[in-house]
Amino acid sequence: MQYFPKELTVAEQIALLGDIRDIIRQAPLFVPTMPRSGRPMSVRMTNAGALGWVTDKARGYRYQATHPATGAPWPAIPQGLLALWEKLSGYPHPPEACLINYYDSTAKMGLHQDRDEDEFAAPVLSVSLGDTAIFRVGGTTRKGPARKLELISGDVVVLGGADRLAYHGIDRVLPGTSDLLDEGGRFNLTLRRVTKPG
Repeated sequence: MQYFPKELTVAEQIALLGDIRDIIRQAPLFVPTMPRSGRPMSVRMTNAGALGWVTDKARGYRYQATHPATGAPWPAIPQGLLALWEKLSGYPHPPEACLINYYDSTAKMGLHQDRDEDEFAAPVLSVSLGDTAIFRVGGTTRKGPARKLELISGDVVVLGGADRLAYHGIDRVLPGTSDLLDEGGRFNLTLRRVTKPG
């Protein structure tokens, strides 16, 4: 895991948040549901890019080119995020998906691997905006040791190489630790390459 604390300046965070608000106006946040059980997740999400990650009871985890509620294509990935990928990913091809998760003060994300992509040579690059989150990251088995990290607004994490399939999750959000979002909570943006180049 590569950790880039305060990689984004406050001005860059504000500009990126404006881009995210524009995306959400075009592709509204929705509540994803778990495969099999249909249980709703505690985060709300949307996407940008050619492909977006979605999940529901009927069809499970997958990438698709359209918003599940509106049927419209996802908005483009903001240029600032593409530049960040080019700077930090160490991967020569652009991302195809930007998953946008919104965590309110009660939301969390259990330990999981990002393994719905076909291209594991590309890393997953994650940007935090808003309230601090307690991030847990372990190894490539669920029962291995894990460490905790406080991710603050502007931090970037890259899971690549041997850590590409590391189990990771968000234990909790610390309310009131950032004033970036008027509504509180945090956005987590993850850039992913889904398909193999060529």
